[in-house]
Amino acid sequence: MTPIELTVRQKSRVLEIAFDDGSAFSLPFEYLRVYSPSAEVRGHGAGQEVLQLGKRDVQVTALEPVGNYAVKPTFSDGHDSGLFTWEYLHKLGTEQDALWAGYMQRLHAAGFEGDTGREPGTTIPGAPIARGCGHNH
Repeated sequence: MTPIELTVRQKSRVLEIAFDDGSAFSLPFEYLRVYSPSAEVRGHGAGQEVLQLGKRDVQVTALEPVGNYAVKPTFSDGHDSGLFTWEYLHKLGTEQDALWAGYMQRLHAAGFEGDTGREPGTTIPGAPIARGCGHNH
């Protein structure tokens, strides 16, 4: 499947995407950042995922096409290493409710209640404060 329309909505902080199979999704920037397919977020294997904190207000500052199969967003927190393939964006759209619920459960398991872990500047108590996005520019 291939997108037939891709729109970045800065004011509402969503990526709107419509596919040639008739499906269409509105994916919040925070959701995209939390589920970035980069190694920084996903780790290098099962069980190595890194819980993303403080991404509620993140913006997409750039969106670069990568061939005919993906886009590479740059987020306002400096993260820019995730390639979002059309297949992955479609999966994020079709599984959005379950994936978001899973993220909220992981926040809760880490000791955050409600939306606390989503606020900018949030860190895990006792953990060192991470700066940037884990790689040098």
